[in-house]
Amino acid sequence: MTSASDVLDDPELRARKKRSRRATFIKWLRKVHGWMGLWGAALGLLFGTSGFLLNHRAGPLRIPSGEPEVSTLQVPLPQPAPETPRDLAKWLKQQLQLTAAPGRMQKEPAHRVAWGDRSAIQPEHWQITFAAPRESTQAEYWVGNGYVTIKRSDNSFLATLNNLHKGVGMSVGWVLLVDTLAGGIVLLSLTGVLLWTEMNRRKTIGAVLVIGSIVAAVYAGLM
Repeated sequence: MTSASDVLDDPELRARKKRSRRATFIKWLRKVHGWMGLWGAALGLLFGTSGFLLNHRAGPLRIPSGEPEVSTLQVPLPQPAPETPRDLAKWLKQQLQLTAAPGRMQKEPAHRVAWGDRSAIQPEHWQITFAAPRESTQAEYWVGNGYVTIKRSDNSFLATLNNLHKGVGMSVGWVLLVDTLAGGIVLLSLTGVLLWTEMNRRKTIGAVLVIGSIVAAVYAGLM
């Protein structure tokens, strides 16, 4: 008669349970790997294309992304004029119905400059940038003038893709969405390595390939 302890100590039964746990783990890895791949497919296509273009934005293999269309106009200021760059940015956003939020603001104080054999006081200078993926608008104002100069650049389709990749003028929601893609790529890499090691007995070769790829990428980036 077979006792319970004999059943628990049966090598064949232990091996069968081990194979069952391994099969369950591999099945779970495949599901996670597959869902992460499905989630990142659309954004991965976008970021893969724009990343390729950014990688070739300069150098001997440069791929031109198209020249932006630039237009300039001068906008009369209200009276009294805005007192700070932030006030001017708020007024311009309402007046010109700009969709992008004001980004970089520069304020250069008034200072004395040499002009030939004499000197003069250069008035305070403001610069405000409204950046969006499809377009960018820059406002330039010399304090005391009755107008502000507006320069607008409309980007090409390829330049817009690059701005989406870099997050230029994008909201917090877009930034967080891209963070999920970055996390998904990391998880895809980890689950991919685990699947390879679990389904292939040559684990040492896999470890050497992964570590070698990381070292080669770091070395190429530092060169």
